[in-house]
Amino acid sequence: MTVVTETSPFVDAAVRGRVGLITLQRPKALNALTLDMVRALTSHLKAWQDDAQVLAVVVRGTDKNGPFGHFCAGGDIRFFHDAALAGDSDLDAFFTEEYALNYLIHTYKKPYIALMDGVVMGGGMGIAQGASLRVVTPHSKLAMPETNIGLFPDVGGGFFLSRAPGRTGEWLGLTGQVLQAGDALALGLADICVERASLSILWDELASTPFETGEAVAHWVGVKASRAPEPAFSKLGEAIDSVFAKDTVADIMAALLALGAEGSDGSEVAEVGAWAQQTHATLLTRSPLMLHVVLEQIRRARKLSLADDLRMERDMVHHCFYLRPGKASETVEGVRALAVDKDHQPKWNPSVIADVRPELVDAFFKSPWDDASSHPLAGLEAGV
Repeated sequence: MTVVTETSPFVDAAVRGRVGLITLQRPKALNALTLDMVRALTSHLKAWQDDAQVLAVVVRGTDKNGPFGHFCAGGDIRFFHDAALAGDSDLDAFFTEEYALNYLIHTYKKPYIALMDGVVMGGGMGIAQGASLRVVTPHSKLAMPETNIGLFPDVGGGFFLSRAPGRTGEWLGLTGQVLQAGDALALGLADICVERASLSILWDELASTPFETGEAVAHWVGVKASRAPEPAFSKLGEAIDSVFAKDTVADIMAALLALGAEGSDGSEVAEVGAWAQQTHATLLTRSPLMLHVVLEQIRRARKLSLADDLRMERDMVHHCFYLRPGKASETVEGVRALAVDKDHQPKWNPSVIADVRPELVDAFFKSPWDDASSHPLAGLEAGV
């Protein structure tokens, strides 16, 4: 068996039977990813990909009560804040290696199965959306909430959100809306729903079942599917597509205002109106600059391969921290307000949507690397 050299106290990995089993175990931080965790995950996956003993890989998270409960809340945003202010080179390493891990998962040669119980957000989506089988439970909460901290839906978010039905990618990317199991399935962000109570039994049986192929592992997990909850947003599809197809952020906001003024009698029209009012209010709390950046990101990503999308996002995340460095960074300010000072009063710059100039947005899509060969993700295959 291939020797794995990278380790982390927050990643437990072992081969049991013919399956590689990974448990994220940083429950106090909802399994938020650190650089060491990214490196450990990458090391194990690369080793198992070439290990004939391992037919498939299954990953889960933990909460304070033990296995399952939460999958992964994303990257360690407190680290992002502190590293940006300190000029720590590990910040660059984190994003380069995390995005390479996301690519590895999307292109993995064996079945990779993500058991997405509880919170699955940001970087958690990055290590789940590329899975060959994405399992949710009635307790799952999926989101790409990065605009809440002055960031954008990275980790391949442009790629998988832009491929959601209609204009739901724009909706999810701009708002950070949390989805439960029914909506995740309806929007193609999950494959099956399994009851949380059965996950521990499933996990134990993976080690003792005499599988012969990786496909047999995936099929065996797949037949455990139970009936999923009904989608909460099923009645809003037409409104979402209409609003989030608008050309600009200002147009989207105007469309939400118009819809919000309709209906107040408990009818379906009133339901759409209430959604529009709430969505408008949510977007008013987000960074105006990053709303524009995210809208452009999702629309560019529809025409990109996964590799090219990840390269674009690597350019973008560099600009999030260095275009306006230190405390001037929208992302540093967003994390400060949410997780450091916790005053929930970010001072966005520009502070209103109307003041975002096109050149401010365009700058995020100019690569800081002189040529393609020098890009930190140059090695990703352009056609995938």
